[in-house]
Amino acid sequence: MRAIVIEDQQLVLREVPDPVAGAGEVVVDVTAAGVNRADVLQRQGNYPVPPGAPPYPGLECAGVISAVGEGVTGHHVGERVAALLAGGGYAEKVAVPAAQLLSVPAGLSLQEAAALPEVACTVWSNTVEHDRLHKGETLLVHGGGSGIGSFAIQLGKALGATVITTARSVKHDEVRALGADLVIDYSTDDFVAATKDFTGGRGADVVLDIIGAKYLARNLDVLATNGRLTIIGMQGGTRAELDLGKLMAKRGTISSTSLRARPPAEKARIVSGVAREVWPLVEAGAVRPIVHAALPLAEAAEGQRVMEASEHLGKILLLP
Repeated sequence: MRAIVIEDQQLVLREVPDPVAGAGEVVVDVTAAGVNRADVLQRQGNYPVPPGAPPYPGLECAGVISAVGEGVTGHHVGERVAALLAGGGYAEKVAVPAAQLLSVPAGLSLQEAAALPEVACTVWSNTVEHDRLHKGETLLVHGGGSGIGSFAIQLGKALGATVITTARSVKHDEVRALGADLVIDYSTDDFVAATKDFTGGRGADVVLDIIGAKYLARNLDVLATNGRLTIIGMQGGTRAELDLGKLMAKRGTISSTSLRARPPAEKARIVSGVAREVWPLVEAGAVRPIVHAALPLAEAAEGQRVMEASEHLGKILLLP
């Protein structure tokens, strides 16, 4: 098969051995794979591949099962599926633990379904399972134009939350169309002041942050009493000072998570939760995949360039 390999921090299309379905796994013939920020970090040498995972980038895909390994039940050759991966999506085929498969939501194409697994599992596991976002609360999403952000806006609205997001000015109309109640230009406006003004001084109950250190102090400022801040990215660095007195006064919590490094049992639990709680919202049209572009697999480098330049809204896909 063909796959994208990393050579001297460059993405190169090569012929590589076909994957084999091990016990509890299936092989998926990939129709489309999503491009994620973690793939860029892996190319740069900053995101090690978990033990046992394929060496090729790619954390989500959709396609058709072509082989079923020993012990797999409930799945069959020819089945259309989406999948959460530990790696290997930038390829024509990938071996996937059966517990990390998702059905293709009714009404969606395989390409559209490929835009969902990583963002759905990341957003649901953090904002719903961990931070317990519920109706009537305020969710602040940083990077509303990203794949994570565009999904989080929609899920927050579907759950009955007020959604505030930061985004570049050129994306404001588009993220408003996704349901954002307030859009803040992070390059010119103070998101703390704007959020507090919009909420009558209360702030945000849940903050989903992809920036990290650069935003830590201001994220603490913007938290409401009993607020929850979850950091899922480090685009703004890894080290910052934290005012523990302010955190304690607000009875706030700060957590950080990484989906790729979780053990298979945790990924299986998250996938099951997404299938149970998020997929019905997708099938009802309350949440939908946002695809910015679908590029040939050979143009993976261009896909990552667009992501690094933040020129996209939603997901970038690669088509083997």
